[in-house]
Amino acid sequence: MAAKYGTRAGIEGTIHQAVAVTGMRRARYRSLRKTHLEHVFSAVALNLIRLDAWWNGHPLDRTRVSHLARLDLSLAA
Repeated sequence: MAAKYGTRAGIEGTIHQAVAVTGMRRARYRSLRKTHLEHVFSAVALNLIRLDAWWNGHPLDRTRVSHLARLDLSLAA
């Protein structure tokens, strides 16, 4: 169950990143060939962004911290 959730979370994260970075929610073109080419360029752009982050040691995004964990951190300090 946890492995399936991890896989789905990774896929959802990739889709969110594609929409946020490249605006893939709507295609700019009408023909199937141009739309396919747009998707290929968007995928290449995402891969380059991820490679750059990996090479430079920067995480792609901060992970969410729950309210309870934030409260625990504030009490510990």
